[in-house]
Amino acid sequence: MSKKQWLIVGGNSGIGAAIVERLLARDDEVWCLSRHVEQYSGAVHTQQWNVLEQDFPVAFLPEKLDGLIYCPGSIRLKPFTQIRLEEFQEDLALNTFGAIKALQSCHSALSKADHASVLLFSTVAVQTGLKFHASVATAKGALEGLVRSLAAEWAPRIHVNAIAPALIETPLSQPLIRDAKRRQSIEQMNPMKRIGQPDSIASLCEWLLMMPTPFVTGQVFAVDGGMSSVRV
Repeated sequence: MSKKQWLIVGGNSGIGAAIVERLLARDDEVWCLSRHVEQYSGAVHTQQWNVLEQDFPVAFLPEKLDGLIYCPGSIRLKPFTQIRLEEFQEDLALNTFGAIKALQSCHSALSKADHASVLLFSTVAVQTGLKFHASVATAKGALEGLVRSLAAEWAPRIHVNAIAPALIETPLSQPLIRDAKRRQSIEQMNPMKRIGQPDSIASLCEWLLMMPTPFVTGQVFAVDGGMSSVRV
C-alpha cells in the first residue's frame, strides 16, 4: 500500500504539530508549510510560507495530495468598539483568505486522490456568543460558510470539514493562560473544568482523515468540552 501524502499549513507548533506527529506515526508522508520552519525526525518536507505576505508556493506540492489541513489562527480579544478595521482585515487575511489561497492552489493535487480530505479550523465563538471575540468570530464564521459551500461543490471526491475547538493549550494561547488566576477562571467557564490539549484535536483529525469510505462532509465538529451545548 502506497503512503498517503498530506499537506499541513501551520504544522510547526500546537495542534498542527500534534497532527504531524500522528501522521508520521502512520508512516505517511507529510508536507509542512509554516512561518518558521521546524526540523522533524521523519518524512516531512518543510518550507517557509508567510500566509499574510507571500503567494502560495505551488511548486512545493507533490503531484497528488490525500489531504489538506489548514491550521493558522488568531486570538484577538478586544471590545468591539476598540477593534480597528485593519485588525478585522488581518484576522480575515490569516484565518479565511489564507485558507482560500491554500484551497485554490491545492485543488488540482487533491483531485488526483481517490478520496481527499480538507480540514479547516473554526472556533467555539462562532456558534456561542463570547464577549470580546468579534474579530475572530467574524473570520471563522466566514470559514464555516466556506466549508459548507466547498463540501457541496467538491463532492463526492473531496470531503471538507472543520473543527471548532474551545481554548486549547498551545503557544498561541499562552498569553491568556500563563497567569494562574486567569487560567483557573477560563477552566471554570468550561463544563469539563479544564483547558483542551492539542492531541484531543489531533485524534479527531486523524479519524476524519483516515476514513476508508468517507461519508462525512460539510460538518463543523465542536470539540469544546461542551461549551457550545451544555450548561452546568
